[in-house]
Amino acid sequence: MKLCEIYKIADGLAPKALSDEYCEKFGAYDNSGVLVDAGEEITGVVCSLDLSFAAIDAAIAKKANLIITHHPAIYGKIGAIQAGAFEPLGEKLVRALRNGISVISMHLNLDCAPCGIDECLAQGICRSAGAGMRSLENLAVMHPLSQGGYGRAYDVPATAVSMLAENMKKVFSTKRIESYEKKTTVKRVASFCGAGADEAAVQFAAEQGADVIVSSDFKHHVIALALEQGLSVISLTHSESDNDGFEQYYQQIRASIPLQCEYHTDC
Repeated sequence: MKLCEIYKIADGLAPKALSDEYCEKFGAYDNSGVLVDAGEEITGVVCSLDLSFAAIDAAIAKKANLIITHHPAIYGKIGAIQAGAFEPLGEKLVRALRNGISVISMHLNLDCAPCGIDECLAQGICRSAGAGMRSLENLAVMHPLSQGGYGRAYDVPATAVSMLAENMKKVFSTKRIESYEKKTTVKRVASFCGAGADEAAVQFAAEQGADVIVSSDFKHHVIALALEQGLSVISLTHSESDNDGFEQYYQQIRASIPLQCEYHTDC
């Protein structure tokens, strides 16, 4: 298949237009889309949250020449790319291109898309509270877009903060969850995939009457602010907050293309 054909499928599931809309509407920055085009016919695909050395090695081993990532393989300005220099991003790009590997990154668009990473995080939290598979109840979106959006507040069956955190370890297949209790019982949650828990997220959670805020990569002052606002805090690792939704995206890609498609995880 041609790279453009696979990108059309990937974009159909999580349109880059949503990233563009988010950046324009909320003053953000992103770099999603086809970021590396090696000019080769695509013979196999590896999906990985990050363009890691291990993901590139996995693609080489599986004779796949396209890696689809969630986090942008190239985020900021690149001043130079030099083989042999100890500069990890440059080394990754050189290794990818030398092996004919192209890279697509789907970041804010996949965070925000309907059934995207932010929504999947919320659904996983609902399952952890015993809600099962159902639509999010009494839903509010912090940053709504023409489709989907980012940051969600929603009701869950009443559960203890400690129990919610323990059940999340099972649902998200991780032991690395920290919790800070302010309220012992949770009936309403505000969640933000990735590193989206900032002061504005705390304000949104408080205004929405949430009992707990869930995200990853919390800064100390944001945790302190949340606790001062009467919110409990549950913190996952960044990878685990994104992994469930990205793996579901991979399953849709895999079902849509007639090529070998593998899922790689660094964790």
